[in-house]
Amino acid sequence: MRNPAISGRIYLDHAATSPLRPEARAAMEEGFAIWANPSSPHAEGRKARAALEDARERVKRALGWEGELIFTSGASEALWIALNRAKVERRIVSAVEHDAVFRAAPDAELFTGGEPPAEGTLIAVQHVNPETGTILRIADTADAMREDGALLLSDCAQSAGKLPLPEADMIVVSAHKFGGPIGVGALLVQDFAVLEPVGGHERGYRQGTENLPGAMGMAAALEAGCWVTSPNERRAFAEALSPYQLERGEQVDYIFALAHPTMSAQALLIRLDGQGFAVSAGSACSSGTLKKSRVLDAFGVPDDVAARTIRVSLGWNTTPEELERFAKAWASLC
Repeated sequence: MRNPAISGRIYLDHAATSPLRPEARAAMEEGFAIWANPSSPHAEGRKARAALEDARERVKRALGWEGELIFTSGASEALWIALNRAKVERRIVSAVEHDAVFRAAPDAELFTGGEPPAEGTLIAVQHVNPETGTILRIADTADAMREDGALLLSDCAQSAGKLPLPEADMIVVSAHKFGGPIGVGALLVQDFAVLEPVGGHERGYRQGTENLPGAMGMAAALEAGCWVTSPNERRAFAEALSPYQLERGEQVDYIFALAHPTMSAQALLIRLDGQGFAVSAGSACSSGTLKKSRVLDAFGVPDDVAARTIRVSLGWNTTPEELERFAKAWASLC
């Protein structure tokens, strides 16, 4: 199903944001009718609270999460809470994390893999990189860390609802990456004991009134599923583009970093946009700059290759016909 807002064009920038699923829109409309503050003690407030808790349980069930869940305004806020309220003395982050991690913890150490994990340490390692589609090996990191009592935080904004969640003490998800609304996300926490409460809402772990329509839309989007295309169709698309794909370890089948043989990324974006394709040159938070991607640099991509690299990302309403049309358009440019 194609979103009416992009009818006539082919949208392949789902790693930035996905169109709102109709199921999520319907759920949000229902939520807007439950207009009271979920923290109010009267009947209207209690009705809103019941709907919020129902959405919380539905999100947890859809993600297969048995721990706690804090609704947030998105992944950035969830990362800030995890990185700044965790009861740790040391924070280590991978060099390919989203910019939101570095904004939340500008003084964090860079993870090289050689640091001995220890109690009082929080290590942030994302699950799927948003610019390359690389799956980072979290399981190995988690096993080594937990032996010495360290905590693992995993940014799963690009994998939640698409892949099983990794083993981690805290996980960050964002609704608009899988067809839910913009402005709502969650911090999944195995045990609230690892966080310092700040007072306010969400059991004292977040300031600000909860976004009930957003939470309901998030739950509905997760329950609706991820794909119109089949795994085989996405695999065939990946194989067609494989001569141009940057391969940096194990990859997902819905985010592709493609390097053109000669054309610059900016020229590619203009040409493809003119042909009706919406793609990007990397993370939406940094693609407006002409500087080399920090992430591609950390992955060891040479400067000349990075300058010719664009990102193509699929989502819930991407159709097989759209994949075929893009593959043909790309071939014509190469």
